Amino acid sequence: MKSLVTGGAGFIGSHTVDALLALGHEVVVIDNLSTGRPQNLDHQKGNPKLSVHVADIAEAEEIEGLFEGVDWVFHLAALADIVPSIQHPRAYYRSNVDGTFNVLEASRAAGVKRLVYAASSSCYGIPDAYPTPETAEVRPEYPYALTKWLGEELVMHWHKIYGFPATSTRFFNVYGPRSRTSGTYGAVFGVFLAQKLNHKPYTVVGDGTQTRDFTYVTDIANAIITAAGNDAAIGQRMNVGSGGTYSINRLVELLGGEITYIPKRPGEPDCTYADTSKINSLLGWEPKVSFEDGVANMLAHIDYWREAPLWDPNSIAEATKDWFKYLGKEG
Repeated sequence: MKSLVTGGAGFIGSHTVDALLALGHEVVVIDNLSTGRPQNLDHQKGNPKLSVHVADIAEAEEIEGLFEGVDWVFHLAALADIVPSIQHPRAYYRSNVDGTFNVLEASRAAGVKRLVYAASSSCYGIPDAYPTPETAEVRPEYPYALTKWLGEELVMHWHKIYGFPATSTRFFNVYGPRSRTSGTYGAVFGVFLAQKLNHKPYTVVGDGTQTRDFTYVTDIANAIITAAGNDAAIGQRMNVGSGGTYSINRLVELLGGEITYIPKRPGEPDCTYADTSKINSLLGWEPKVSFEDGVANMLAHIDYWREAPLWDPNSIAEATKDWFKYLGKEG
């Protein structure tokens, strides 16, 4: 088998590469290294089954020839985070929508047998039901969520019109070793782990009772590989979650340390919680890593976040000004 992973030097991508190589696949990685880190694949250096290409999926001519002979494509490359998507919507559209179009067309031209798209649970916005099923209304709250959903719509349309064998998997709050350490204010784990390393209080949004469906990265990688290998997944949109939802206060309890509270933010749900009955019934997939074990593993790899930015209430307030400005409006 020959698999291609876009964003393969990134957080989820590098774990997917590891899982595919462990299965004996030849693996091609495409990454423009805008947020991916070559160090995420350092442990695979010298592996003759791995080839890494620094290229941008938004530039069709840079990637077209890399899909020849590929069986499976895992399309994970994307720009993430809320605030930068508000500030730079054109860049997000180019990467997440135009880039997805280019990956689809390169895959179709090369006769790829399966494409799995990394969609986002952010498409649900603030849903009405928990756990949230795939049939819930799509309500993107910010440009990142919108562009990831538009990418999913492209993938499903290519299946409908061209019979292209594609699957969309909607990820919920992925965490684990190698999650991003970039300068952008974003995922809670990167923020908290840098604060723990520097013996600073955790900046908890609101009162910390909000819950998230924290899903461990190896479970995500296993889910998308399972989807690629099962015909029942073709043409489906499927949630991928942990099977539970956990409060930020519980996360702080597991990490240990002091807390400082910062204002609750508009456009954020009080809960994310995936209904995973569809992927379970269609593919027999279930998550394996408990929240407690996942957090313990993060702490075991905490040195990875030693160079991550250190956030405090003032710097967070400055970084999220546009969040409040644009998402805090009525109507």
